[in-house]
Amino acid sequence: MSLSPLPLEALVPLSRAADLVQLLERWVDRGWLRALDKAFVGFLHELDPLADPLVLLAAALTSHQLGHGHVCLDLFETLKAPDFALSLPPEGDLQTGAMLLPSQLLDGLDGAHWCHALASSQLVALAADGSDAAQSRPLVLSGKRLYLRRYWTYERRIDTALRLRLATQENVAADLPQRLNSLFDQPPPDGVIDWQKLACALATRGAFSIVTGGPGTGKTTTVVRLLALLQAPAVEVGSPLRIRLAAPTGKAAARLTESISQQVLSLKVPGSVREKIPTQVTTVHRLLGSRPGTRHFRHHIGNPLPLDVLVVDEASMIDLEMMANLLDALAPHARLVLLGDKDQLASVEAGAVLGDLCRDAEAGWYSPDTRQWLQAVSGEDLSASGLHEDLDASHPLAQQVVMLRYSRRFGEGSGIGQLARWVNQQNAEEARKLLAARSHHDLFCLSLKGEHDHALERLVLDGRGEDAQGYRYYLSLLQSARPAFNTPREDLAWTHWAQQLLQAFDAFQLLCAVRKGPWGVEGLNLRITAALRKVRLIESDDQWYEGRPVLMTRNDYGLGLMNGDIGIALKLPESDGGPQVLRVAFPRNDGQGGVRFVLPSRLNDVETVYAMTVHKSQGSEFTHTALILPEALNPVLTKELIYTGITRAKRWFSLIEPRGGVFEEAVRRKVKRLSGLMLELDVPAEKTD
Repeated sequence: MSLSPLPLEALVPLSRAADLVQLLERWVDRGWLRALDKAFVGFLHELDPLADPLVLLAAALTSHQLGHGHVCLDLFETLKAPDFALSLPPEGDLQTGAMLLPSQLLDGLDGAHWCHALASSQLVALAADGSDAAQSRPLVLSGKRLYLRRYWTYERRIDTALRLRLATQENVAADLPQRLNSLFDQPPPDGVIDWQKLACALATRGAFSIVTGGPGTGKTTTVVRLLALLQAPAVEVGSPLRIRLAAPTGKAAARLTESISQQVLSLKVPGSVREKIPTQVTTVHRLLGSRPGTRHFRHHIGNPLPLDVLVVDEASMIDLEMMANLLDALAPHARLVLLGDKDQLASVEAGAVLGDLCRDAEAGWYSPDTRQWLQAVSGEDLSASGLHEDLDASHPLAQQVVMLRYSRRFGEGSGIGQLARWVNQQNAEEARKLLAARSHHDLFCLSLKGEHDHALERLVLDGRGEDAQGYRYYLSLLQSARPAFNTPREDLAWTHWAQQLLQAFDAFQLLCAVRKGPWGVEGLNLRITAALRKVRLIESDDQWYEGRPVLMTRNDYGLGLMNGDIGIALKLPESDGGPQVLRVAFPRNDGQGGVRFVLPSRLNDVETVYAMTVHKSQGSEFTHTALILPEALNPVLTKELIYTGITRAKRWFSLIEPRGGVFEEAVRRKVKRLSGLMLELDVPAEKTD
């Protein structure tokens, strides 16, 4: 599409709304903005036909930032480096041609002048203005941050709820030191702080707490012991606590169910306590009672959840809106414990709530009172920990956050663990040295020689030998382990076979950073499908064929399937002994175990999943994980994405590179999701803007 240039003087300074709308249309045509962003500007222009173009531009960019996960537009940060702050043009779009860049459009604009224009607009409410007129305005200006009202409201609801919970002191059992020692009867090596023990201690005294840490640091072990710590005194007085466990996705819920079930069995507590510790995990949507087709839930501030303790795992995946709804639905007396890895990718939707709340987790910032209390109840001395000390104790959130620091899965000898640490520290040089050394059997790096290098197919099909499998493994098992043709449909052999294949599929997963292009999900799924067909591991040109793995892309409450669930199409006999027909086998995530079989015709929101995005892989683990990067830097390529991809691997990790240098560039870039949540929490309530 050929675009004629717009006269720069007509737009800088922005003097006419019509010129701005024309520019936004061109940005939408080019894919720089969403049609939704432009439609929002049109709505505002209808509300106020005389609106200052600077206000309309700010509104368009605020809406655009939501699409990139930011809950607000930071006006001054945007003016410092507009093209970088807005990720415009999208990286890879080199043909800007006559298009006006944000840096050109905003050149010379003063931040104070922009703020003044917004503050003077009848479309914008000031954060401190509680009048009825202000409440109806679609935009909110808080200092230098501009919000869509809905997201400003979400942030305030979270802020208010957390303040109340952080101000609540729970009663602590008088014999807490003895109870802690009985649950933690195997102290760590000399000089190593038992952070799991400290996390349990802190969580007993507050209505809100966070336990963060990387893979294998013991978040699940910690929370099971915490639940025992809370439940035991309640059981002893005959009033057991109502405890619920939740996770953002069905896959994450299933994983936590399995992990917690094993941990509870090993608890050294009386049977009466053990039986009151739940092992079944539900999704957050199901817990709240999602109402299909709406943003509303059955449980809310007027109908709170009937529970005393709620534990939410994989909390990094929870966006701002969901966290606001979750906190609304908690009764004032209920405790909330969040578990998650603060360094993982943030939620797909807007907000990085766990990251915001864990901003100072690594530094500690425990007050002298907190340190003394922890030493008294746990015996752990933080004076030699090297952590910062919060001498004025003005940060109540820091007192309820614990970061677990010792990984039992990725020890000192683990290449995966070392690589994850270097990436997390944004040390691209050391990460590359580790990959290049080939000194760790659990790490592998494949440099492709062009787009058609068949080394990619060989890795994806056959893995790397030993137990580092590829997709041939599950497809071969599909044939070799199939029950006899005349086995009745009702026979459990078919269920066991399906379970075996679903487990085998988790032996390998190809992860992508992007969806489009030859190195994205869409192109690679087609390429791998063709490669499997060529070697006759799959045998059909149809959309549906036996062995096809599919990923749910949307919740389907009617079928009981959640976004992120993975199923495999299998041929099963009909109950009347007729010819075999395709059914898609999904693991049950309802705590009952087993498999559910669904007709392909009932699945509307699925896609083939030989390749999936790193975002979709959150909450999952695979024995062998391969991460393929695109050949050009892209806005989504950051150290958080690389770290998340690496830590999906349980035993083997392979990095696939179409072009050198992209890995290093991505590791050096860090996600900076804009919000005011942590800023507001840093400031005493009476000083918030």
